[in-house]
Amino acid sequence: LNIFDEHAALNANVPEDYQGLDRFEARKKLIEELDSIGALGEIEDNQHAVPHGDRSGVPVEPWLMDQWYVNAEALAKPAIEAVRDGRTKFVPQRWEKTYFDWMENIQPWCVSRQLWWGHRIPAWYGPDGTPFVEETEAEAKAAAAAHYGHDVDLVQDDDVLDTWFSSALWPFSTLGWPEDTSELNRYYPGDVLVTGFDIIFFWVARMMMMQYAVVGQKPFDTVYVHALVRDEKGKKMSKSLGNVLDPLDLIDEFGADAVRFTLTAMAAMGRDLKLSTQRIQGYRNFTTKLWNACRFAEMNGALAPERHAAPAVPPKATATVNRWIVAETAKIREETDAALSAYRFNDAANGLYAFVWGKVCDWYVEFSKPLLQGDDNAAKAETQAVMAWVLDQCMILLHPIMPFITEELWGNTAQRDTMLVHAEWPEYTAAELADPEAEAEMSLAIAMVEGVRSARAQMNVPAGLQVPVVLVGADDAVRTAWDRNAAMVSRLARIDSLVEAEAAPKGAITVPLPGATLALPLADIIDVGAEKARLEKVMGKLAKEIGGLKGRLNNPKFAQSAPEEVVEETQQNLAAREAEAAQLAAALDRLAEIA
Repeated sequence: LNIFDEHAALNANVPEDYQGLDRFEARKKLIEELDSIGALGEIEDNQHAVPHGDRSGVPVEPWLMDQWYVNAEALAKPAIEAVRDGRTKFVPQRWEKTYFDWMENIQPWCVSRQLWWGHRIPAWYGPDGTPFVEETEAEAKAAAAAHYGHDVDLVQDDDVLDTWFSSALWPFSTLGWPEDTSELNRYYPGDVLVTGFDIIFFWVARMMMMQYAVVGQKPFDTVYVHALVRDEKGKKMSKSLGNVLDPLDLIDEFGADAVRFTLTAMAAMGRDLKLSTQRIQGYRNFTTKLWNACRFAEMNGALAPERHAAPAVPPKATATVNRWIVAETAKIREETDAALSAYRFNDAANGLYAFVWGKVCDWYVEFSKPLLQGDDNAAKAETQAVMAWVLDQCMILLHPIMPFITEELWGNTAQRDTMLVHAEWPEYTAAELADPEAEAEMSLAIAMVEGVRSARAQMNVPAGLQVPVVLVGADDAVRTAWDRNAAMVSRLARIDSLVEAEAAPKGAITVPLPGATLALPLADIIDVGAEKARLEKVMGKLAKEIGGLKGRLNNPKFAQSAPEEVVEETQQNLAAREAEAAQLAAALDRLAEIA
């Protein structure tokens, strides 16, 4: 029984003295009357939850009203079966449980809302209040005339449909339904719906139910459920906490491509994203790296606005470094396709990052310099053609994640027949372009550079100092790799000279390679005693930090009471310190070789 009218004043269902009073006035009057007859014992404060209007801020009172309901249980049955038999799939699959939990325990759906805006309820009332629910007002008038035996005036219900009811119509209503449009025939049903887990029931389930009820088929093949974006400590972003990262501000500061790539690279399936400006800044540097690689190619004649675009198929290559990068490009093309097909977007992004920055910019660009800047015109032309093709493939593969910089580079680096967004996706395979001989040679050359660089860094050898290297026990593959790439390996690793010997000289540290050992005589170059003392001092400090972190994690009280993000941060700190300690231990072992 309602005791309020629509203005929260008391109605005729209360004693006459109270009728028409505002609720707050009525409560005050009631207290006064109880007190006047001695029926009021005492007044106590009692805390309890009282809902308040989000705009007005005043308490909300219960008020019974007639509402329109949908038999959701009947609607849910075909939608449940569609997921059960695999017509529509959830990725990750575990979200199917959330879907079934809601759908199999569904209650009647209240679809009417007392709001100013929305789709009006398709119900009209006759003079005596009889409702007529039809698709159109004309059909409602015809139904009313048949009911009353003559034409009558009808009044449409003032309520509007629930937002989620209207949203449930979206897949087909946006394509011109109920007309048989070309858009509807081409784009319906859809392929993949991307959404958050928090609206699986509110939106995804409602769309599934409504599509089967209205058009009799599924709205999409796959529901990809993405994670939540949290702050760098794992907390949900909140204005009250002041930890909200506004994407528009991030785009203004770092660029849209850097923000997009960051989110994609961190979108591991089933895990929330811990977003920080440092991560975005790092990926902005990646966009700069790609831009600079194209600038290098342009400066060396591989790319230029007036040149014709590289063909879709890779050019024939004879130089080892060119054969190697073509094979590596084919590998990353297949890996990217596989990752995208499996909705492992983070694997696609991270694989492309490692390829473009690591193999193309760090290694291929460096190893190509002698060919581009040498006197062999044929080798120079071949390298220009291969570099143009490789960078084109980088732009194409990166375009879905970084559309703006890749489109800009695409238009400014050659004469193109189409925009990048319309370019054909490559279909070459790793098997077609594999070159085991070139891959093995380049792997050895890169291993030489990385091995010497690592040893120099561990031993704190000055960056500008060139060091001699002794090659011990080398097989033919290592000798070939050195002979063909000696100039570049020496430059990148800052090697003064390389000679062969049967054994490593005294006072040298060793770098193992497949098929050989590199020995660096450092006894006369560095102060072994001072370096050992420095490393041991750092190791002692690290040992204390590791002990403290382990003690905290092994304390049951810490694990039980500390916030989840604090425990996780402590675990990450421990792992980082242990990794650093392992590197220092390896460096001390190498110093022991010299002594």
